[in-house]
Amino acid sequence: MPHSVSATGVAPPPMVGYAVGRKVGPAVVRNGVRRRLRAMVAARASTLAAGSYLVIVAPGAPALTRTELDDHLGTALAGAMP
Repeated sequence: MPHSVSATGVAPPPMVGYAVGRKVGPAVVRNGVRRRLRAMVAARASTLAAGSYLVIVAPGAPALTRTELDDHLGTALAGAMP
């Protein structure tokens, strides 16, 4: 996928969406997982290629520690980048 560059010569920031289904847990749990993931993605934003990403959350995610969740996210993002 080619990277688009704006007229100013700067690549747009990556766009990240989160799919957190009801099987993950009640709304408060889903929102908590989403907040954790947003913080982790923000920390990695400078390493992400421009484009759109969709992070799909599995039901076991709330039970993961921050380190485990970050490792899974890193693996998923590494597989998604060219």
